[in-house]
Amino acid sequence: MMIAPRRLTVVLRHPNSRPATASFVCRPCIRLRAKNLHQTTARANSTQPPSRHSPGSNTRPRTARVAPLGLLVGGGLVASYLAITQHTNDDSAEACKVKPLASGDDRDPSLPRFRLKDVRQHDAASGKPWVTYEDKVYDITDWIAAHPGGDVILRAAGASIEPYWNIFSIHKSTHVREILDQYLIGFIEVADLVNGRPAVEQIEDPFKEDPARDPRLISHTVKPRNAEPPNEELDREFQTPNGLFYVRNHMWVPVIEESKVGEHGLTIELPDGETRTYTLAELKERFPTHKVTAVLQCSGNRRNDMTRHAGKTNGLQWGVSAISNAEWEGVRLADVLADAGLKVADATSTTQSLVSGNPSPNSLHVQLTGLEAYGSSIPLSKALDPSGDVLLAFGMNGQTLPRDHGYPLRAVVPGTVAARSVKWLSKIVVSDEESPSQWQRRDYKSFGPNEGPSPDWDRAVSIQEMPVTSAITGVWVGDCVRKGRVAWLSGARSQHGGGKQDGGIVDVGGVERKVGFTPQDRANNAKEEAPHNTKETSAEPVAVQGYAYSGGGRGIARVDISLDGGKTWDQAELLDDCSKPGACFGNKNWTWRRWRYLGQLSELSLPVSSSGTTADNDCESSTPNNSKDLRTKKHCTTLVVKATDDAYNAQPESHAAIFNARGNLATAWHRVRICPKCTTNGDGKGVVWSTGETYGCGFKKEAEAVRDEMAMLRSSAPPEGPGSKSGSALAGVSISVSAGGKD
Repeated sequence: MMIAPRRLTVVLRHPNSRPATASFVCRPCIRLRAKNLHQTTARANSTQPPSRHSPGSNTRPRTARVAPLGLLVGGGLVASYLAITQHTNDDSAEACKVKPLASGDDRDPSLPRFRLKDVRQHDAASGKPWVTYEDKVYDITDWIAAHPGGDVILRAAGASIEPYWNIFSIHKSTHVREILDQYLIGFIEVADLVNGRPAVEQIEDPFKEDPARDPRLISHTVKPRNAEPPNEELDREFQTPNGLFYVRNHMWVPVIEESKVGEHGLTIELPDGETRTYTLAELKERFPTHKVTAVLQCSGNRRNDMTRHAGKTNGLQWGVSAISNAEWEGVRLADVLADAGLKVADATSTTQSLVSGNPSPNSLHVQLTGLEAYGSSIPLSKALDPSGDVLLAFGMNGQTLPRDHGYPLRAVVPGTVAARSVKWLSKIVVSDEESPSQWQRRDYKSFGPNEGPSPDWDRAVSIQEMPVTSAITGVWVGDCVRKGRVAWLSGARSQHGGGKQDGGIVDVGGVERKVGFTPQDRANNAKEEAPHNTKETSAEPVAVQGYAYSGGGRGIARVDISLDGGKTWDQAELLDDCSKPGACFGNKNWTWRRWRYLGQLSELSLPVSSSGTTADNDCESSTPNNSKDLRTKKHCTTLVVKATDDAYNAQPESHAAIFNARGNLATAWHRVRICPKCTTNGDGKGVVWSTGETYGCGFKKEAEAVRDEMAMLRSSAPPEGPGSKSGSALAGVSISVSAGGKD
């Protein structure tokens, strides 16, 4: 239920259209508020064409455009409005006599007051729906068509929208309230208020029939449910289990009776207006079944990472797990469109188009609509591409499609942002323009770092194919590696040094250091030969795992990993999950590529006490003997991963370069800071290192640790001067603190 600003007709109403129920001041006397005037003049030069539906209509032509976010008004139109109000109604002077305010009513005197009984007359059937929120009244007549859940908000027409927002908690944000305020037309009469608010209304919870979810999922919102699996579960298997597949819902999950699922209808509408409806049973019987193994990834995956390192973003603060991989089963969309009678020219031949008179698929779009009002679209050329593998899916990982993932029928568009793989699919329209929905025109897009929270949405193209990305999902250090805590090391040999398992213990003694392109000469470095329980330093094994993915069917060529913040690099091992017969289906690389890495961290020195001696008895304490000595702080390093696809597209180094207020496509290098933990081994002769704490997107909140590091850097940093690096280091840490947030 995201909100779009009202159009010009809401701001500049005809004087004769004033509500008869206004009890304070007549419409001709309501001033054009400064806030709205600013908004109208801001977009005076916009080229957005007007909407092609009449005000008050709750339906929109198939090819209609979404109502513009800007209010198209110029100085001349404002002047015309003011002129009209000068001579409209002969009795305007009498009509504009204000009535006295009720006792205790100190709200804006320039706006009218309404009784609740009169608000109720403006329900969904009235053609001019109003809603209330707190003690205010809003006219949403011209908003319905642009509202993503227009049919849903009509449930609140004539009453309060607040109970719905209490359920749809995602609406309780400042920017949503600011947009709603643009529809304000007045206040509720004091006589209908109790303690400044109308009586609380009870409504039926539309989410009460939602399915049960795996308790391991990490929820960002409960109603609607938006959740991701924890890192350690995400890529444990090549195919994400259905119960752990990330959940992205905009509303409640539609209820389809199992006994009637075969009758579920899918309507196909062609450019000439001809329609054809298929039942689910008919789709299964008439068309060949195909399988495709493909990733679905939200455009907001790793949005939290962009927030941490670049600036505030609007949207769910996903970690690294708004992505999952599955095997999908269904029928090809191209087969169904051809059967419905779609005729198009060969996309590679403009000559044939002229001869046959059929439109080119490059000029058409496939609009997809779900049962819960969600809508999106893809280019027709993608739908018809024989190697594009676009499915109308009814199966997932060998099972019936789960309710959270589109039961009984959904679109699966491999290599494309998951927002185009519409769930609970009920209608397909082949049109000469994109879907008019909010999610196609005003949401899943990206802009330059300078464009702010209110960009020109019409100027940006909708996100389709996804860029290359990668992420770290697990890290283990020291004894956590040696003692078989890493599942993929147990019982197997690693290409990075021959780690092997024996009675639960992994032998990593032969693991090469592997922290740079050129291995160091171990024979000339006595410290590297020291055993892991030395009282001074220790070169500890580290195991890292994660995923990499690129859209458009592009495969992953390599994954680079750094154990020292990006100073030196090595390559991770790419798992060949598709090597087994029947493991992967599809014409291109639609799946993710899991990767693993085993190497060694640089030497980890023991904490140093105030006296300058090692303090192995205080390994777990950051301030031995309660001292304030900052030299005893944690021994941390930053792991970095970046991927390159087979077209040699690579991830950008920083989120600052690709920042956008919506936080879409957060694909910069993934950085994870680890702070290994040392404990005494019990014999007084040394210490044992283990994983300790891990910070970063998908892991822990890192602000506290970064503040500690800043304090340590300040205490030990030399005076800044020409060429000094201390200032830049502190600046980088400062950004992390200001951008800290929840995962």
